[in-house]
Amino acid sequence: MPCVFEKAMLSGCGHCSLSKRISLAERELVACSFGVANINCQTLANLFRERATFALRLPRLSQPMVHAKTMQLQCGGLEGLKISLGLQAIDVHLMVQQAQLHHGSLLDLPWQQIVANIAAWRLRRRTPSKDEH
Repeated sequence: MPCVFEKAMLSGCGHCSLSKRISLAERELVACSFGVANINCQTLANLFRERATFALRLPRLSQPMVHAKTMQLQCGGLEGLKISLGLQAIDVHLMVQQAQLHHGSLLDLPWQQIVANIAAWRLRRRTPSKDEH
């Protein structure tokens, strides 16, 4: 099954000890190897979106999000979770386990801090090469 945080993984915002990279033609995909972990990650991703909707002025759930907002939610959310847990690296599965262990539930995370990190996260600007001038 596809990894919930595939875009973040492919962009280098983090990794997951349960993920597998798959090549499909010229595309690279990230798959989750454990069903329960995928459900936990889906819950976390849904909470990122729910809690950051106002701060990011996100569209309704029935409407698709632009790529930049998806990246901001995934990368900023994972970075915020990492900081709130006091971890050094982003391993999504480990962070979800730590969050559930320390807070009892993903609902009880320090959402104000996490949403602040989501709102502050920005895509890296591509620097023009010398040939583009």
